[in-house]
This record gives sequence, structure tokens and C-alpha cells, in this order.
Amino acid sequence: MNAEAIKKSLEGSGLRCTPQRFAVMAFLMHRMGHPTAAEIFKAVNRADPRCSRATTYNNLRDLVRAGLVREVAVEGRAARFDAQGVRHHHFICDRCGNVEDMDWYNVPRPARGSLGKRTLRQCEVILRGLCAKCGAKHGSRAAA
Repeated sequence: MNAEAIKKSLEGSGLRCTPQRFAVMAFLMHRMGHPTAAEIFKAVNRADPRCSRATTYNNLRDLVRAGLVREVAVEGRAARFDAQGVRHHHFICDRCGNVEDMDWYNVPRPARGSLGKRTLRQCEVILRGLCAKCGAKHGSRAAA
């Protein structure tokens, strides 16, 4: 995503395109993986020392609320952030905490009408277990 597209996505979501917010969004759009808020702060602050820890965290909160960034909760570990625009799910390793993207179409969605009178806004599936690396290291045993 180029600079103009990032600016348009921020403004289209009702957010001002401040230099710090742009830097956070650009970092997430151009980085593979799922960084923590601390990792995002370090990277953005290196490029622009005016971007404080509080500013970074506040911008992440605003980007999540605006629906531009997803917060991936990893039990017992720091939350991770994802700005991949394509709808997808996540697999989280119980041992190392690695977060991997899973294609949307590879995971079953609730059948229409299966939720009763509830209205489904979004469906997100988080699969948990051992990643390929940890599974190979520890055999196929389930995580403790």
C-alpha cells in the first residue's frame, strides 16, 4: 500500500492523518508478521523520535477502533497487531506464541441461521496448537 492509499484509508475511516499515525499504519502495512505494540513503538520511534510510547499506543487503539488494524490477543503474552487488509484468521502456537495467518476460506464459518436471533457482524477464528517448528521439536504431543 503506497503513501496516498494509507492516507486515504485513514481519512476514509474518520481519522486525521497525523505523521505519527501514518508512521504506525505504514509500519504495519509494510511489515510481515504480527508485531507487539512495543515492537511497533521501537520501529516508529527510531524513524521519528517525536512518536512517544503513549502516542503509539493511542494510535494503535484508534486504528483498531476504526477497523483498519486488528488486535490479536495471545493469552499470557503481549497482544499483536495486524493490518493485512485481506480477511483471514489466525493460528497461535501454544509454545512459542507465534501468530500465523490462516486463509479465510480454509476455516468453516457459522451456517446461516445457526446463531438464532443474533446478528453476525464479523467472524474471527483463532486456532491454537503447535506450529510446525514447535511440533517438530516436541513431537506431535499437545502443548502443556
